[in-house]
Amino acid sequence: MIEPNRKGEVWVFAEQEDGSLNEVALELCGKARELADRLGVEVGAVLPGAGVGHLGEHLIAHGADNVYLVDYEQLGHYQTGPYASVLCQLIERRRPQIVVFGATPLGRDLAPRVASQMRAGLTADCTDLEIADVTDPRTKTEHKNLLLQIRPAFGGNIIATIVNYDWWPQMATVREGVMAMQPADASRGGRILEEEVQLDGALAALKLIKRHVEPRTVNLKGARVIVAGGGGVGTKENFKLLYNLAGAIGGAVGASRAAVDSGLIGKEHQVGQTGTTVRPALYIAVGISGAIQHRAGMEESAKVVAINTDPDAPIFSVAHYGIVGDFRQVIPMMIKAIKERAKE
Repeated sequence: MIEPNRKGEVWVFAEQEDGSLNEVALELCGKARELADRLGVEVGAVLPGAGVGHLGEHLIAHGADNVYLVDYEQLGHYQTGPYASVLCQLIERRRPQIVVFGATPLGRDLAPRVASQMRAGLTADCTDLEIADVTDPRTKTEHKNLLLQIRPAFGGNIIATIVNYDWWPQMATVREGVMAMQPADASRGGRILEEEVQLDGALAALKLIKRHVEPRTVNLKGARVIVAGGGGVGTKENFKLLYNLAGAIGGAVGASRAAVDSGLIGKEHQVGQTGTTVRPALYIAVGISGAIQHRAGMEESAKVVAINTDPDAPIFSVAHYGIVGDFRQVIPMMIKAIKERAKE
């Protein structure tokens, strides 16, 4: 734990792989900029890796004031020990007041290790971050400008707001896609600061012998149109209708957790609290009841069309257009209309 530093920066862990930034790092730079402006401090981005200095300008363009570059050959491939050591050494040296990570597999591995070593609090899988004054109900002490770490709890049935009075830095992981990425501003000024750290060879307990990366089969975050199916679709055969509709309108196929758990489609297609958060221009929900866990991952869509046989399904509460009917009849009609329109 470090002493609370009210003038400390707001930091983002700039996750990268093979010299490419994870989009969540750029999303978090925009949110960090908002929080830092509220606090009257600067935004810092911690960028560990090997040969990654060129990424600093991207972080600055998306809101960072200072990029702390830690460029060592030993950091070429992620390992928990060396990366955690880098973060902890920089936190002790620079004393930020807030540190946020993407809630990616890498971020979920790294953030708890850093929080444990720094003896700081950590809130996982946040869906929003805000700054506000908070009064401790036990001591009646008012704390100015604390980080409100907001996340679903108890299976998504409540929204919890978590604060950290004194075990600093205030730390959180944030789900991918829940923060809108702000447009890059190439005219922004900032500094790329090369930092020296001590790396203990014993921390790199593994030796990389061979690396295999599975190609991504679906990019839900980048899709402008998503056709998503739920448990109500029933069978893998029925899911072919959704693929046909997605193909007709140039969209991707998504799914609810119920559909994934039933083995109707792979987990990489899952949208929701435990899947991918999406913001497409059009989201077509087919046979999805609309539990709060699913709505948390798609309710920011520009337009939502729901198809369901149950007129009381919760999905209709967030839908802009609702169709009460059997999707096996509705979807072929939609495809026919789309193809006829394309001929005009």
